[in-house]
Amino acid sequence: MKQGQFISEEKLFKQTIGILMEKLGPVETNRFLSLPSRERMESVRRYQTWQSKLDKETFFNEVFGNQIGIQ
Repeated sequence: MKQGQFISEEKLFKQTIGILMEKLGPVETNRFLSLPSRERMESVRRYQTWQSKLDKETFFNEVFGNQIGIQ
């Protein structure tokens, strides 16, 4: 494979699963693939907290300024 060239997602998936199965076995591979993504959930909670404290009018004025037609 040349530098800067990606393999297809299907091939990548098959190779990755093969390596996991070889090194961990079927039970641990399944367990690994079933792990929840904690980082993603944390970012969603952080965004929801930020959004709940957001003053819509102040935010729009900071982002868009005093553009005509923004209410």
